[in-house]
Amino acid sequence: MEVGQMQRRLADYTKSLFMEGILDAQFLQLQQLQDESNPDFVVEVVSLFFEDSEKLLNDITRALDQQSVDFKKIDAHVHQFKGSSASVGAQRVKNACVAFRNFCEEQSAEGCLRCLQQVKQEYYLVKNKLETLFRLEQQIVAAGGSVPMIESSF
Repeated sequence: MEVGQMQRRLADYTKSLFMEGILDAQFLQLQQLQDESNPDFVVEVVSLFFEDSEKLLNDITRALDQQSVDFKKIDAHVHQFKGSSASVGAQRVKNACVAFRNFCEEQSAEGCLRCLQQVKQEYYLVKNKLETLFRLEQQIVAAGGSVPMIESSF
């Protein structure tokens, strides 16, 4: 596949992530912080998000497995997860965390367990999609092309 085709494929793929509500404008702002002096900025930030998210999901899961559930502790973890999701533009993860926090407030273990599944589902979806996006970018660079800046006109 030639570079122009790969660049169009990347643009279409990225656009679909916004159209499906998986990413929001914050992700574009992250991309704008990347330049020649720091070409891996977005990948590095998102990789840290993935590491933190895995830890937070494990902490939340363990806290919900306890005999007596500490909803304040779970809410603190979910609040942190919501913030880190928002900072990388993972819109659907952030929205799932908002719903999750409501069940923490209500101290509903059943609601929290349902939300945990939803948060995990959205997280693994965005992780998979971003890993695909980064692979497409790597293929373009490997083929001698440059990664086009995505416009927020959609």
